[in-house]
Amino acid sequence: MRIAIASDHAAVSLKAVLATWLREAGHDVLDLGPEGTDSVDYPDYGFKLASAIADGSAERGIALCGSGIGISIAANRNPACRCALVSEPLSASLARVHNDANAIAMGARLIGEEMAKACVEAFLSADFAGGRHQLRVDKLKVPA
Repeated sequence: MRIAIASDHAAVSLKAVLATWLREAGHDVLDLGPEGTDSVDYPDYGFKLASAIADGSAERGIALCGSGIGISIAANRNPACRCALVSEPLSASLARVHNDANAIAMGARLIGEEMAKACVEAFLSADFAGGRHQLRVDKLKVPA
């Protein structure tokens, strides 16, 4: 699976760990930056992640910042992105099953590496249930 991953400066270390782990699991990882820990603005990277999903460069996305909140808000500004803030595997799975989320966000200052991996694994292994949930997801679309 092609997975885009982006962060701000607070989550560069977690991004690197997850990117390596995903590649070792056989995924194609699109690292959207940043490379270093110099201060950057999370909206820039949330927008990059959402754009990669919107244009088909990636099937799924992982957005990271200090809390996960800001970058998830930024990613969700793009109507093609449904990014859920998660902190444990059940919410990561339900984001896919019930909400057809195509991205998750996590807070590097709030979640450890192993829990982040468990969330990503739950997110990537879950399938959208459709049915009654599709009707609700359809209501999330921006009116023309």
